[in-house]
Order: sequence, then structure tokens, then C-alpha cells
Amino acid sequence: MAVKIRLARYGCKHRPCYRLVAAESRTRRDGKHLEIVGHYSPLPGKDGEKQLGLKFDRVEYWLSVGAQPSEPVKRILIRAGILPAPPMPGVVHKGESHDNNGALDLVAESFCDPESSA
Repeated sequence: MAVKIRLARYGCKHRPCYRLVAAESRTRRDGKHLEIVGHYSPLPGKDGEKQLGLKFDRVEYWLSVGAQPSEPVKRILIRAGILPAPPMPGVVHKGESHDNNGALDLVAESFCDPESSA
């Protein structure tokens, strides 16, 4: 049985709210779930911010037993600090070397020593 942590929609038309649920991967989006581990409201509330509530211990438990988060849930968990942020790939422009972080090589080459110019 493959378990996923994903969003299950509830709420009215045009006013979505989501539950973060641990569910078997073959069940429907709003179908049977194993456990509710949080909630998420994408619409800003009275304070102007999106609402998010998580049961941190239960989310960490499900991740430890092998549950895979869906892409939207993965972004939510990164923002909450449960998952580490993915490493950002370095931007390499045409003609620059790919090793040793090419941008630093260009800076080091263009740096002039003030003692040698005086």
C-alpha cells in the first residue's frame, strides 16, 4: 500500500478549503483517508494571510514511514520548515565554465590588487 500526503478539497463553490490527508494513493481525491494531518485555506483571511494548520508530529510520522507528499503539499511543507528546501541550481551563462562556480572565477579575475596598481 503506497501512502500519499495530499490535499482533499472541501468548502463551497469558489471558496476552496483543503485538508492535508494521509491516504492510499489509489483512493479518490475526496475519498477515504487514513488520517487528517492539517488544513489549508488558500484565500486570504481577515488578516490578509492564507491559513495553514499542521499536526507536525503526525506529518513527520507519515513521512518517516514512507508516505510521499504530492507537489502542492511538498511546497507547503517546505514553507512550514518540515522539509528542507531543494538546492537551487547555479545559473551558468554561455561560454562560462561549469566547474568551481564560474561566476566566482570571473570575479576573481577582474579583481585588481590596490598594492600592485600604486
